[in-house]
Amino acid sequence: MEYQLYCRAESGNCYKAAMMLNLCGLNWQPRFVDFFDDETGRNFRADVNEIGELPVLKTGGLRLSQSGLILTYLSDKTGKFGGETEDERREVLRWILYDNHRFTPNYATLRMMIGLRGMPESPVTEWLRSQAVAALETVNERLKDRPFVVGSDLTIADISMSAYQFYQEETGIDRSRYPHIRTWLQRIAAHPSWADAYDLMPRAMTPTSTNGGASIGRDRK
Repeated sequence: MEYQLYCRAESGNCYKAAMMLNLCGLNWQPRFVDFFDDETGRNFRADVNEIGELPVLKTGGLRLSQSGLILTYLSDKTGKFGGETEDERREVLRWILYDNHRFTPNYATLRMMIGLRGMPESPVTEWLRSQAVAALETVNERLKDRPFVVGSDLTIADISMSAYQFYQEETGIDRSRYPHIRTWLQRIAAHPSWADAYDLMPRAMTPTSTNGGASIGRDRK
């Protein structure tokens, strides 16, 4: 295999890298890392990534961690999804940084606590939800009159920002309030090489609850 991705399907950050590999039509395979097993986590930190985080992309003698770096590397390598102009490339980076700082973290933590671990509501989940809703409103407004986050075509900004939004586990957020995000996700999922995270990578957990509605992406085979 040209690329190996250390990953697990529950992680939207891993999904960003897996989605990009698939959309680019690259020859790759997932290498499952079960961070819910303490020994596996320790070995991974010692042998693969001293930061102790997924995803990690391995190709030849190169190992890359952090989803934003992996997306940028693959875009540079393939010439795909990087933006058409210098202005667009700067905008792509701006929105990837926004994703990593504001759009993904609170939503992802809320999904883990409520949807995957089944934890009860608390002041922490309420605060996370308020922050996630504020970011969703910003992105929904951004997509009101444009097909993608930057420019007229799919970029790694869309890939980065959309990954966690494709998961259907419960968060307590009414996602019908964000119609522009929903149509944006449908537009991304219409790409012939798009696939669901749970179809691309092995999973370690069974979710305790789901969002209850129809899948935003294509139906799984």
